[in-house]
Amino acid sequence: MNAINRPPSPWRGLLPAFAAVLTACGGGGGSAAAAPAPAPTPAPAPAPTPAPSNSWTLVWSDEFNDAAGTVPNPANWNYDLGNAEASGWGNHELEYYTANARNVQTDGNGHLVISAEKATNPGPCWNGAPCGYTSARIHSNGKVGFTYGKLEARMKLPAGAGIWPAFWALGTDLATAGWPGSGELDVMEYVGKTPNTVYGTAHGPGYSGAAGLSKPYDLGGPVAADFHTYTLIKRPNEIIWQVDGVEYHRITPSSLPAGGTWVFEKPFFIVLNLAIGGDWPGSPDASTVFPAQMQVDWVRVYKEN
Repeated sequence: MNAINRPPSPWRGLLPAFAAVLTACGGGGGSAAAAPAPAPTPAPAPAPTPAPSNSWTLVWSDEFNDAAGTVPNPANWNYDLGNAEASGWGNHELEYYTANARNVQTDGNGHLVISAEKATNPGPCWNGAPCGYTSARIHSNGKVGFTYGKLEARMKLPAGAGIWPAFWALGTDLATAGWPGSGELDVMEYVGKTPNTVYGTAHGPGYSGAAGLSKPYDLGGPVAADFHTYTLIKRPNEIIWQVDGVEYHRITPSSLPAGGTWVFEKPFFIVLNLAIGGDWPGSPDASTVFPAQMQVDWVRVYKEN
């Protein structure tokens, strides 16, 4: 934060003149009445906080314009792997995350595609059984992050029972603060059982899991029918969610429940994943189409001017 240049004290300019008055009075007769001190000048009111500019400069992006079959750029992305190793990712999910190009690669048409398939060589799930599906979860921790600004992605999501794609962010202190102390900001979550709706949610101490600060956004038709742009604006003490430029959710520290802790004034990293099954979406059924594909046109981070 830049230092504030405070105005000089109004008394500072009065001191020489006030001293001259006292000298002219002299130190003679005790009957002389002292001149009354001038009333202090009120301090100027603090300048109001400038309004947000809503003007943005791109500072980072991945446009996924690589040749077909290219895996995510290692300068930007890492992989989360497994299922049983992560206790079902805390949600009893049914996919085993891999770093296999079958599960995440560019398509040659400007998209990164995360594919969930019925497993042919599955790893173990949280329940001790082989996972029924493979998929991918990539993140930017240690490579790309943001503290304030605008994070957004343009994506086309898969439909179907048990489908759970997400675009989200976690505090970079996850390893030391743990979850939910690190903070989690779900820019977009979608579950196939509510086909017209996406969700934006904040999780932190005192408001995590099912108690997260969440709002739905109804697109008025099937979410999976087309590409949409999902946006998170993060400012000091303010977080805003948008779909296709329309705001539908906003929180500040006053939004927290009693005892909740605001944990968002720090760097966050980016996560993209396609989960299958779990406590919220439920399991796939016979109508769910595989491979299910989450197409990501681009991911971008902007600073506010």
